This record gives sequence, structure tokens and C-alpha cells, in this order.
Amino acid sequence: MPVATTWVVIDDHGDHAEVGGLPSPDRVVCADSGVTLALELGLAIDVVVGDLDSVPDEDLRRAEQLGARIERHPTVKDRTDLELALHVAAADTDRLVVVGGAHGRLDHALANIQALASPALAGLEVSARLGPDDVHVVRGSRRLDLRIGATVTLLPSGGPARGITTTGLRYALEDGELEAWSARGVSNVVDDLPVVVGVRDGCLLVVVPTPDKDV
Repeated sequence: MPVATTWVVIDDHGDHAEVGGLPSPDRVVCADSGVTLALELGLAIDVVVGDLDSVPDEDLRRAEQLGARIERHPTVKDRTDLELALHVAAADTDRLVVVGGAHGRLDHALANIQALASPALAGLEVSARLGPDDVHVVRGSRRLDLRIGATVTLLPSGGPARGITTTGLRYALEDGELEAWSARGVSNVVDDLPVVVGVRDGCLLVVVPTPDKDV
């Protein structure tokens, strides 16, 4: 039987990851130097995945001593450490939560967010806590645990998103559409609960920034 929730921990560049309010992990998979953050958070690490070129040796040894399985990959590879970790984590879980810092290298941040929307994860509930900000992947319909007044941005991923219907947002969509290049979905606001976001065709990234970073 799959575990309920798997955290995939990435490194903590930039803003420190804030984990309050997240569902507790039943399993923890670390992507390379995510080991350091997982140890700082006191998590029981199950698997460490990646080329392990950026994790401190002492942290890797400590994780292994505490029972973590180490999956080492070549430095020259076709997938990022996060993609490798997501592949391992998705094999036996219902929910994936990626946890890490934010505002490190822009290319890494963009690649990590894109990886969340991979079709390979389509059957799972996928979210991320990057620094203080949240990202939720929506295919089909998803109810989101948000607060009144929160800023919410809807971004299509991998192409246009069609048949978008929202409940609880100030600027409601009813069978709406967002093109891949469109910024129309930026800076919506939660006016009522519950918040439900649905999409008939395509994939949406629902980004919930912290209040002091509203656009």
C-alpha cells in the first residue's frame, strides 16, 4: 500500500524553507544537498538521490549512519537531481511535497518548478514549499487549503489550460482558458472558502506567494 505523503527535500539556497502547515511526511527522499536541510529539520531520511556533488561529506555520512539508502548517479546525466528524486518518490506514494529554499539560481528554480508538472506525476497530488511560498499542481480538480485574502496566481504549464473553473477567487473563471504565454492569471485573491481550482484540459501551477511579495 502506498505511503500517504512523501517529502522530497532539495537544497536550501536563498530564503530558508518554512515547513509549518505542511502534512507530516511518511517518507523522506533527499535530492543531493537536500540532505543538509533534512538533517536541520530533524527528518528521518529514507533515501538520498543524485550525483552527490554538492552535499557535504559529513552530512552524507550522518544520513547513511541514520539508515538512509544512498542512490548515487553520475555527474554527467540527462535528469536533474530533483527529477531523479521525484522518480524514486513517486514509485510508492499518494502525495508529493517538495520542500526547499528559494531564490538561488534562477535556472535551477525554473527547472525545479517545471519538474513538478511532469506528466509522470499526473496521478499524484503534487505541491511544493519553496522558501515561504507554495506551488500546487492542478490537473482535473483540486481543493486548496488557503486563507481569506491570500494572493493566488494561476499559470498554465506545458501548453494552454482550458476549461478552467474556480471557486472562492475574486476574479472567477467559469470554463475559462489561459494560453501558455498569458499573464492573465496573475494576482487573483481568495475571497471565500473553500477554494477549488479545476481544469478540463492541461495543467495549472497555482502559486501562493507570501503576502509581502504580492505583485
